[in-house]
Amino acid sequence: MPVVARHPRKPKPRWQRRKDARPEEIVAAALDVFVEHGFAGARLEDVARRAGVTKGTVYLYFKSKEALFKAVVRQTIVPAIAQGEALAQAFTGSARELLERLVREYWRLVGETALAGIPKLIIAEAANFPALTRFYYEEVVTRGHRLMAGVIERGIKNGEFRKVDVMIAAKLAMSPLMHATVVRRAFASCMPEGFDVGKYLDTHIDLYLHGIAKH
Repeated sequence: MPVVARHPRKPKPRWQRRKDARPEEIVAAALDVFVEHGFAGARLEDVARRAGVTKGTVYLYFKSKEALFKAVVRQTIVPAIAQGEALAQAFTGSARELLERLVREYWRLVGETALAGIPKLIIAEAANFPALTRFYYEEVVTRGHRLMAGVIERGIKNGEFRKVDVMIAAKLAMSPLMHATVVRRAFASCMPEGFDVGKYLDTHIDLYLHGIAKH
């Protein structure tokens, strides 16, 4: 019986991926490129190269750099806020405990990850790209403020917090997190005393809760 020669299968190229996985991989690559180069300096060619696809493939899923940036925000930072909303809805402890938990969770999900580069990018390039800044403010910043405002309202209602302007108080609760994000990425290496994030968050939570507490 003649032996049929079998040709070994050629290995798939390392860059070959499932078609339905490409959008997610492009977004992941875009996050890195935007964080490294800013919005103005980011090029779709660089995103494509990092994702292991062609520039044409990027355009199959995202019609422009602006559309890609919006996808990055909606698939990375917005889900982090959604986690906070789900946590707040299910939380059965005190408003004090919930506020502290949300502050620390924000830092864990955003401040400690590559996502921290996006708020810094927005601050740096806001004047040059007002439409993207407005998009980020509406989809991320205001949603975060509403989440924190709900916690403060809960604390006022149950007698833990004194009556305050809820929306301003919510912004004041969140602003130090933005400050910490920028300082850690932009100035920490220049600070002789260093930047201890743990102590910073502990102090922020302590001062804020003492300031808003109903005595």
